[in-house]
Amino acid sequence: MTTDDKTFLLALDQGTSSSRSIVFDARGRIVAMAQREVRQIYPQPGWVEHDPKEIWATQLATAKEALAKAGLKAEQIASIGITNQRETTLLWNRKTGEPLYNAIVWQDRRAEPTCAALRERGLEPTFRAKTGLIIDAYFSGTKLKWLLDTVPGARAAAERGELAFGTVDAWLMWQLTDGKVHATDVSNAARTLLLNVRNNTWDDELLALLDVPREVLPAVHPSSHVFGYTQAGLLGAAIPIGGVAGDQQSALFGQACFKAGLAKNTYGTGCFMLMHTGAQFLTSTNGLITTAAAQLGTTSDAQPTATPEFALEGSVFIGGAVVQWLRDGLRAIQGSGEVQSLAESVPDSGGVMFVPAFTGLGAPYWNADARGAIVGLTRGSTVAHIARAALESIAFQSAALLAAMSRDAVAAGGSPVAELRVDGGACVNNLLMQFQADLLGIPVVRPQVIETTALGAAYLAGLSCGLYHNLDELAAQWRVERTFHPTMSRQRAAGLMANWERAVRQAVAL
Repeated sequence: MTTDDKTFLLALDQGTSSSRSIVFDARGRIVAMAQREVRQIYPQPGWVEHDPKEIWATQLATAKEALAKAGLKAEQIASIGITNQRETTLLWNRKTGEPLYNAIVWQDRRAEPTCAALRERGLEPTFRAKTGLIIDAYFSGTKLKWLLDTVPGARAAAERGELAFGTVDAWLMWQLTDGKVHATDVSNAARTLLLNVRNNTWDDELLALLDVPREVLPAVHPSSHVFGYTQAGLLGAAIPIGGVAGDQQSALFGQACFKAGLAKNTYGTGCFMLMHTGAQFLTSTNGLITTAAAQLGTTSDAQPTATPEFALEGSVFIGGAVVQWLRDGLRAIQGSGEVQSLAESVPDSGGVMFVPAFTGLGAPYWNADARGAIVGLTRGSTVAHIARAALESIAFQSAALLAAMSRDAVAAGGSPVAELRVDGGACVNNLLMQFQADLLGIPVVRPQVIETTALGAAYLAGLSCGLYHNLDELAAQWRVERTFHPTMSRQRAAGLMANWERAVRQAVAL
């Protein structure tokens, strides 16, 4: 495929399990894709790391491969969008570009003692009012504090302005621009516990509480914004970086959930459900967090600022990763694609419940000490029952999130979520999606393009370069591939959810 028109967009999708690059045409259709796995590093229980240089190397390699597969030159790419695993934390030397330590992945729990100390001081309401987040080791700020406190000489170097902190988007932009750009967008900055999301600025009080020097922080821009240009030698020409958003906000954007009340769930390594709340900063009373949605900038080029928009979010730490555990840990399957046929070889889970709390439980439970548990085993239980229970655990956790989200929406004067838009790798599993609809009692809608995380980044980049003119244009491109309608009685679904909550209580008690 060749054309002289700059009507293609390149999305860099740096996730927990892999780095991917996808070329989209102007209608949001996939032209070419490339993917490489990222090695998971587990130094000790509860710790998860990535090699920053591997993140960059795999991302660059897939970008080159995707362009080659598409038969396109860099000059034909209108703009690049970046989307990324969000809270994963990096710290590097501004002069050499060398990382001081491995990237600390969002799943990592090493900062829990810091979080416990902050909670004991009664500071959670302060953080919640400004950031929308609870105090948890999930978020970047406490990971950054751990790095500054632990890596020899890091704090002193940071205070001298010699170090740069960033989430993965900032690290990639630094590399793409040869160190010329140290920046992030509001959706990633909102996940640090350091940004006041009501005005989209780094907050002096929060910086002081976490003992983070302002000198390490990146500039914060709207999600749709020309952040800078790639080094010409990397891909063959200088390409504008025109869109950046954390993976879940990017997926919300790619699912065309631009209006309050629209919700999506992404089934990836974890599961992440977001409901757009518009300009309303809605505080959950049901274990969810408030986060900044991907945001467009003002028309002023002199000082581009984002107009605050929000979403309610629930995060499941272990979603599709439970299938990886079946493959790599239990060795029940050789490839992840085998899990559906194994699960379908039995009519149900035989009473087995699998709570995959390998790194604690996220929303709406927020229990860092919970550990994985398989309960309800009998002599008749087989590996097929465990596989089915593992798949169903993804749906159970997501159903708990949606119930919490609907309660918050109703309490704020809105309506319960009427349908759930789904994306991510595991949403291709029809057994899982049907079970999800049965538990929820509402339609589960799968779009034609399920790579909505990458698509959202591409759309943000397309808006900043003028390829698209408004959100209505993007909403018109969203297309349904299949809708899963609930078939289970509400009584049966309620009984299953009660069994799930009982299993969660057992996992918490371990």
